This record gives sequence, structure tokens and C-alpha cells, in this order.
Amino acid sequence: MESYDAVVVGGGHNGLVAAAYLARAGRSVLVLERRDEVGGAAVSFRAFPGVDVRLSRYSYLVSLLPRKIIADLGLKLELRRRRMSSYTPVGDGGLLVDTGDDGRTAASFSELTGSTKDFEAWQRFYAMTAGVAERTFPTLTEPLLSREELRSGIEPAAWDALFERPIAETLTGMFGDDTVRGVVLTDALIGTFADAGDFRQNLCLLYHVIGNGTGDWDVPVGGMGAVTGALVSAARAAGARLVTGAEVLSLDPDGSVRYRLGDEERGVRGGHVLANVAPRTLARLLGEEPPEAPEGAQLKVNMVLSRLPRLRDPGVDPREAFGGTFHVNEGYEQLATAYAEAAAGRIPSLPPCEIYCHSLTDPSILGPAERSAGVQTLTLFGLHMPARLFEGRGDAAREEALRATLSSLDSVLAEPIEDCVLRAPDGRLCVEAKTPLDLEAELGLPAGHIFHRDLSWPYAADAAQVGRWGVETAHERVLLCGAGAVRGGGVSGIPGHNAAMAVLSPSGVS
Repeated sequence: MESYDAVVVGGGHNGLVAAAYLARAGRSVLVLERRDEVGGAAVSFRAFPGVDVRLSRYSYLVSLLPRKIIADLGLKLELRRRRMSSYTPVGDGGLLVDTGDDGRTAASFSELTGSTKDFEAWQRFYAMTAGVAERTFPTLTEPLLSREELRSGIEPAAWDALFERPIAETLTGMFGDDTVRGVVLTDALIGTFADAGDFRQNLCLLYHVIGNGTGDWDVPVGGMGAVTGALVSAARAAGARLVTGAEVLSLDPDGSVRYRLGDEERGVRGGHVLANVAPRTLARLLGEEPPEAPEGAQLKVNMVLSRLPRLRDPGVDPREAFGGTFHVNEGYEQLATAYAEAAAGRIPSLPPCEIYCHSLTDPSILGPAERSAGVQTLTLFGLHMPARLFEGRGDAAREEALRATLSSLDSVLAEPIEDCVLRAPDGRLCVEAKTPLDLEAELGLPAGHIFHRDLSWPYAADAAQVGRWGVETAHERVLLCGAGAVRGGGVSGIPGHNAAMAVLSPSGVS
């Protein structure tokens, strides 16, 4: 049986990060990936035949990938900042948040709300989260702190608002306008199906505002596939071996791994096994009782447009509105209504969603002909679309959710979005939708949960975990290096880094 210092199960971006760190440290590393390509959710595709556009098919923006990992691994990767933060259409106007012009943003708040109070509260809120980010983010690639150690470096009011009280309570206390409340709340709901008052919203918001100490969400030049490409280059250059089409069948706590490659079953042994899979998948591979089943809750829609749609608001250029995050029917009460409908087993009547246009910030994903023709892309992320709505209903539920979502988008535009969607050479509209069940089938995400399971607080759960890396399992040789690790979730590479550190410096000293 072949033997390696480390066998990485799953070639998503976290597995590649772990492989690169370990191989650079002189360890022999084998990565086994079930699919025909590595990268997991961080990949680019030409999704429509005859259309030369490389869409970030699953994940699409980068915030949580530490500059430390980029520097340590020498990644050749450009992350581009967006000028516009967001635009939220409301009636024939809207709320524009322009990060380069506070005066313009303040005027937009005043026009929407009738006063400066919510803009001033907005500034206070994000100054507060910036302080939390500055303290918290550097600790994500260090051994776990205790709750009190992390708390000691954060302003008491900020700790209370983000860690102690439901975020819905904080938002309703700080902001008076329903639209403003909703814009903030959306970051607490990405991939999370939860009612107001649920602390899962706090966790989701926390990870959305701490990235690299700023909370900025950047565009990867070349698409998400460029992130994977840079990691593949780093891992291979360091000597890691990457094998695709290799489905892992089982693993043993002693480091033995059985996998299928083509029609042949093979075995390999690792000094450590780093599992870049969901905790439920790891339990199945170990033959153990799986943890509670999570549930994903989103509809991902990719579109290619012949041009951007017209807005009802004459004061905002569509290139500005879609260059940041474009919020669709995500007012605070609209989000509550959509949650109630989905919890009752119905696709929301007016699905809340948010959109951005990658090609405005990074036209390199467009082929020469498409670029010269003015083609643009839209990435849509729909909220409150839990897996339960699609179970047992096949394509019909996906089509119903897509129709409802595009109708929701149409309700805030000056023209139907379909009038702007490009048709492929075969006549089909360039629109594709992915439900939670599609993500489970294609990527192995349990019920489509993009974080593998509920997010965790970024500190040790108990005294025994303090000083450890948050990737340990009940088995000394088996480590969790995917999004389900403590401080996992998003395209971050943090669990991969921390699993590698647990191998290289198990004492917790990196």
C-alpha cells in the first residue's frame, strides 16, 4: 500500500491550501478529488455552449481569504476592490452606498428616509464592526483563543451587539427605516435559513464583516477559477500530487483510505488524513453516526446579458447599481415574509435576492467578441430557498423558484430582465439555476449547505479547545480541513491553513 505523510480527501480550495502548506514543509502529500477537476465551489465554467464567458458558477466573491495565505503560498492572484458597495431600488428611487463618496451616500439615505439619522447609525454600526474585524480576523489563522480572551480585545458595546444579543434586536434598535434594516440583515442570511432572533444570523453576519480586517468583498480577476488555478500551481510546485476522478469510499482512524479510480479500488495510507468534506460525509466515511443534518437555503442563478437592464431610478447609472451588490426586495419585513412562507413549505411569493455584475469590475472573463458586443454577466443569490422546498419535486421546483425570482427582479426594474438576457447560438436563454439539492449532487454539500453545517463562533468552545486549531476530530490522525471546521465557511482557505498547522505544529505554535 502506498504511503504519504498526508492524504487530503477532497480537492476544494481548502484541501489545496492544506496540500500546498504541507508540501512546502517537505511532507509528501496526496490529494484525492471525486470530480474531474479540483476546486470544489471555487471554479469557473463556460456554462452556455457557444458563449465565451467564464462564469464563477458557485462561489463568486472573496473576502475571507487572508493576505497571509496569499503571501505564504506565493499565490499569483489579483483581488479587485469594487467602488460601489450596494444599490437597493425602492419605488422609482433607491439607496446607493458609494464607498468613494460619503456625501453622495448621505444624500441617498436622506432622500430615502427623510433624515440623516439612519446614515449616522449606518456609520456607527460599520465603525463598530470594523473594530471587531480588526481584532478578530488575525486570530482566525492562530490557535483558538478562549471566549474571554477574544472578548477582552473588543469594545463592550460591540461585543454585546454582535455576540450577546440577536442581531435583529440590534438592527431594529439602531435603524428606523425598513429598507436600511434589510440591507444590513441580508449579510446575516447568506446561506442561512433562520428566523429573526436566531443567533445563526449573528454568526453569518460576523463572518461577512470581518474579512481581512475590513469586511470588503472583492472580485477575483479571472473569476473564481483563478483562485483555484493559483492554489493548484502552488501545491504542485511544492510537490503535492493531485488525483482527480478519485472517489473516496472509506477511511480508517489509523490513516488508511480506500478509494475508487475508474473501475479500480485502491488503498493508501496517510500519516494524517485531512478531510476536506462536510462533517456528515466524514462520519459516513468513518462508519460513524452522522451529526445532525444541516439544510442549505439558497438559489444561485447565473446569467449572461446582451446589456444591463434599465432602472426606474433616473439618477443612478445601471453600471453603478450592478457594480456593487444590487438588493432585490430585501427590506426587513420582506425578508420576514419570505422566511415565513418558506418555513410553511412554499416558495416565497416575492423571493428576496441580491445580484452583482462580475464583468463590470473584471471584463477578463469575457471573450473578445462578447466584450466588444457589450455583453455583461449577472450573478444572483436568492435567500430563503431551503432544500425542503425542492425535495421530491425535481426540475419543476427549480423552474418555479427561478420564475418567481426573475419576477421579483422584474418588479424593481424598468423592463423585464428576459429582454436583456443573451441567447446562445442554439437559441436558449443564457440562464442557469442551482438549488440546494443541485449543490449537494454536484459538490457534495449536505442539503446544499454552503458552510457544510452551521457556522461556529471564532473562539474555543471549551477549555480543552483553547490553544488548538479547531480542526481536530476524535481521531488523532484525522483532521477536518473543510468549511465545517471551527472558523470555516466561505472561500477563505482558513480551515486548510489550520489543518496544515495542526500537522506541522500540533502544540499550537505556528
